[in-house]
Amino acid sequence: MHMDQPATDPQLERTLLTRARLGNQQAFAELYARHAQAVHALAYRLTGDRAAAEDIAQDTFLRMLKFLGGLRSDQPLRPWLKRVAANAAIDHLRRNRRLQLADAEAEWPDPSASTETGAEIHGLLRRLPPPVRTVVWLHLMEGWSHRELADRFGRSESWSKSLLSRALRTLQSETEPTTPP
Repeated sequence: MHMDQPATDPQLERTLLTRARLGNQQAFAELYARHAQAVHALAYRLTGDRAAAEDIAQDTFLRMLKFLGGLRSDQPLRPWLKRVAANAAIDHLRRNRRLQLADAEAEWPDPSASTETGAEIHGLLRRLPPPVRTVVWLHLMEGWSHRELADRFGRSESWSKSLLSRALRTLQSETEPTTPP
């Protein structure tokens, strides 16, 4: 993975996108270098699988290459890339039949199990079943609506809301300090 470079200069990104459309491989490589780490990190957060995250990141940039002509130069590229990666991660979970785990009671962490004090949110999220972690991250961090989640997962909005609510209660119970007897 290349170091993620700042993607905040919209004029430079527009220039790179224009050059990449004209077949400039260096421009495409620069766009990749600017966004690859963020795309990979999202894919890893959603799947919990480094190899799958690598594949998803590569597929995301191959998709970008395929759709270069249709990408809008006046819009930042990263949100589009992250949307593609998130959809690919959901597809990956579906293919590996890990989406059914959201309904399995045994897959939820035991709220009475103690966690280390000061545990990072990433570590806590990794304890959730993959589809639950995906819904939580996409809603809270990526800004997906419950309607978008429901559509993408082929479920109802109430499924998304319920899953999120339950996950947040679980995470909250795991981070509350335990009182000594």
